[in-house]
Amino acid sequence: MAAPRTPRPPRRRRAPDPRRVALQQRLRQQTRRVFIGDGPAVGVDIGGTKVAAGVVDGEGNVVAQLRRDTPTTSPQGVEDTIAEVVEELAAQHDIVSVGIGAAGFVDAERATVLFAPHLAWRHEPLREAVERRIRARLGRRIGRRTIVENDANAAAWAEYRFGAGREESRLVCVTMGTGIGGGIVTQGRVVRGRYGIAGEFGHMIVVPGGHRCECGNRGCWEQYASGNALVREARELARSNSPVAHALLELAGGDPEAITGPLVTRAASAGDPAAVELFEDVGRWLGIGVANLAAALDPGTIVIGGGVSDADELLLGPCREAFRRTLTGRGFRPELTIARAQLGPAAGLVGAADLSRGWG
Repeated sequence: MAAPRTPRPPRRRRAPDPRRVALQQRLRQQTRRVFIGDGPAVGVDIGGTKVAAGVVDGEGNVVAQLRRDTPTTSPQGVEDTIAEVVEELAAQHDIVSVGIGAAGFVDAERATVLFAPHLAWRHEPLREAVERRIRARLGRRIGRRTIVENDANAAAWAEYRFGAGREESRLVCVTMGTGIGGGIVTQGRVVRGRYGIAGEFGHMIVVPGGHRCECGNRGCWEQYASGNALVREARELARSNSPVAHALLELAGGDPEAITGPLVTRAASAGDPAAVELFEDVGRWLGIGVANLAAALDPGTIVIGGGVSDADELLLGPCREAFRRTLTGRGFRPELTIARAQLGPAAGLVGAADLSRGWG
């Protein structure tokens, strides 16, 4: 007869690791997507000089739009302006959600602007502030959700959904305005990074010890491939009294300080050699940075947007040439597509509105 088995003592359950539990909670929050329909949403695009807002339908069409000047010295003034335009648009449309695109670092919760180089925001709880102002004015909220998104992320999403990046599974968007912003969309999701501030391509250092940047560093990419860089070089050329700057000075009424980015674009489009050369310089720097992004991220398409892209092939031609010369592994890897953005200045508000519905 076999001896009776000695029962094993019950296994003690280990206490859950708090760090693992916190990580699992964060992952669930990051992957949860609550879609609230394709009804009209308000998108707001906040820049250094203007607040543009519009009602956007489910197909990406802007069906109503407003514009206000940005009171840059007052966070409260900007928030009041946002609340006013949202209220005015919601009075005429049944709004499902509100998306606010801000030029700055936005936290992972899409609620707080951590830092805005061209606005007076430092750890500003923008979502809460705007919702509070709207409730104070109307006694209720507008729509089912309000989100805050980086403006370049919003533009990238708009191009992915409705513009030059449609059907591209891995998209990078570079927006060239006063500075350089960027957004990444992979497999239908905006890549925001661990802390919500991925895509700040403009602050990659490409010239150590180079031009001082507004971020505090020197030699950032946007100091060589942006609207500010284009205007800085054009004004410097004009101040030198070089004969090649004659056409630029004439367009500016003889005042180098009156030279603007659109003025240089006009001159280049008309064939002015100095303006064309300025775009060639900016385009080469753009191509070098795009090659670095391709090496790091390996996207299928890079979309170039923002006001500087209005120059089209005057900018993109030199960009593609420099890209092909600089790309690591050139000749032995598939070459991505470099395309001009299609949605123009409306991209930021269109993307912010669409993301507020639960996409991305």
